[in-house]
Amino acid sequence: MKLFKHKHDASQDSLLHGVALITDYAPMSRVSEEYKTLRTNILYAKADDPIHTLLITSAGPSEGKSTVSGNIAATFAKQGLRTILLDTDMRRPTVHATFGIQNNFGLVDLLTGEEDNEKLQRACRQTEIENLTILPCGPIPPNPSELLASKRMTRLLKGLTNAFDLVILDAPPVISVTDAQVLGSRADATVLVVPYGIAQKSMVMEAKSLLDQVNANIIGVVMNRVPASERQNRYGYYYDAYYNNDGKKHSK
Repeated sequence: MKLFKHKHDASQDSLLHGVALITDYAPMSRVSEEYKTLRTNILYAKADDPIHTLLITSAGPSEGKSTVSGNIAATFAKQGLRTILLDTDMRRPTVHATFGIQNNFGLVDLLTGEEDNEKLQRACRQTEIENLTILPCGPIPPNPSELLASKRMTRLLKGLTNAFDLVILDAPPVISVTDAQVLGSRADATVLVVPYGIAQKSMVMEAKSLLDQVNANIIGVVMNRVPASERQNRYGYYYDAYYNNDGKKHSK
């Protein structure tokens, strides 16, 4: 019996089907409670300077950063905060699949062509979760890093922070491309997702170093995929992206 998918399989599955929003379909589960704890710690990470833009990334691909992004966005929205989740992973977008919408129009369209409010309203999609809006990636561009580093992206983020209580950026892995560094330099806070038993220490340290180089404000690390047997012996914010309380696999 296969307990865990290989990285390639998990990555392909999330691209096609998105990630599991356990905080939505099982809000009283242990995993959902752990996301609430994570939400609380994020809220109090900068008590004197509230976080308006939150970047979620990882060192390498298929390490669960999209699962964390989607679930923490839903958790903040359920608390009553007007939350928008941006899919800034323009190479391997998944947010549209998670929420079951087409990816034919989104962030890329807002960063190219004419700027107008009608395009923004069309690109932002209200989800079935109250207070949660998503902005999918849109068509895959040939120049993701340049688009994310553009002045138009800066203006877009400023406008979204005025319209929403919290802007969450589902970013590409740090080591693979420079996109996460570009976004990390602009976000109020950054969270690094580290999968238990999969992430290599050297890669995690390299990711931290790259983020430090652009003065990204790393407020913490989420260690995911921690076996139940290890949780009682470790301190941190854990969640299980593989199983919910019925013991069945539900996501990568």
